[in-house]
Amino acid sequence: MTRRNLIAGASLSGIALAAEAPQRIAKLPKKVSLAILGLSGHISEILDALKVLPDVKLQAVSDGNAKLLNAVGERAGVAAEHRYGSHQELLKREQFEIAGICGSDGERAGLILDCAARGQHIIAEKPLAMEWADLQKIQTALRTAKVKLTMLLPMRFWGSFIAMKQIVESGELGEIAQMDAQKSYVLGDDRPEWMLHRSSFSGTIPYIGIHLVDLMRFTSLREFAQVSAFQAHIGQSAAGDMENTAVTIFQLDNGGTAQMHLDYLRPATAATHGDDRLRLAGTEGVLEYREADGLTLVTNRRKSRAITELPRNRSLVVNFIENLYGSEPLALTLDDIFRANEIVFTARDAAKSKRVLAIRKIA
Repeated sequence: MTRRNLIAGASLSGIALAAEAPQRIAKLPKKVSLAILGLSGHISEILDALKVLPDVKLQAVSDGNAKLLNAVGERAGVAAEHRYGSHQELLKREQFEIAGICGSDGERAGLILDCAARGQHIIAEKPLAMEWADLQKIQTALRTAKVKLTMLLPMRFWGSFIAMKQIVESGELGEIAQMDAQKSYVLGDDRPEWMLHRSSFSGTIPYIGIHLVDLMRFTSLREFAQVSAFQAHIGQSAAGDMENTAVTIFQLDNGGTAQMHLDYLRPATAATHGDDRLRLAGTEGVLEYREADGLTLVTNRRKSRAITELPRNRSLVVNFIENLYGSEPLALTLDDIFRANEIVFTARDAAKSKRVLAIRKIA
């Protein structure tokens, strides 16, 4: 299904949205091996993709947590001799084509650079690095290495957000003038140790805000120009150095506004672990996603109604691997990836400096 077909499938009522065909088995022209270095984060995005990628074999895994390493190894069918407590030991002993880099924020940039130098394609957690300098090193390395990289921003592949983009493209909302995005999580008592320390955790704005930044750009077709931000750690000693509240205010490229609020303050008694929301307000209507009750649309022409017919969820990892070994166009480009990193790093800088900053580009 082409992009043109998807747009044509969105009626002016915003209800009849084109749905993708059921997920198919993705055949590749050759057998491919993959290793996962670090088992924090969205590893299920990789493991679930392997169910429809029979030509991709999970060859090895590594993580410093022996209990987690063996649990994932057993679940994924990785033999004990291919499970490593050290990432460097895995890199020394194993040969593979694709690296899934899903460990702590602090180790990610180094592993990306190591794998790029080895000629391995990369599926990385987010953000790509802890600091601007390492982000620059990665960008430079990818210009010279004959490898491709994607980053685990799976939400733009969900049907609800594909539908939001279709509705914006249809013109039904008019020009987007304001956005409001939220991620609220239960802190819990089982956070990995690396998230509790500034030396190994990039910060709440880069770590979870990057999802919303990507979604706002993807669905609204707008770009960010400037940002102001505030962040804090209030109470919750179990959170260590993590900020448990953060707010960013953006100016858009058309002069419009957007805000993003993030917290780890959701009560443990809540019905779900997270509460995600995204609201797009345009000159002709308002479109809102709430994790609790789905997608709603109201416009100057029609009263509020639920959007119930949605495109099928897609897989970021399947899309990336089919692009590597075939002609599938990338739904998340390298430009998108670096822009999302630049925006959240600038937002973090704004929070630290308490100034309004123009969104930086990597030097």
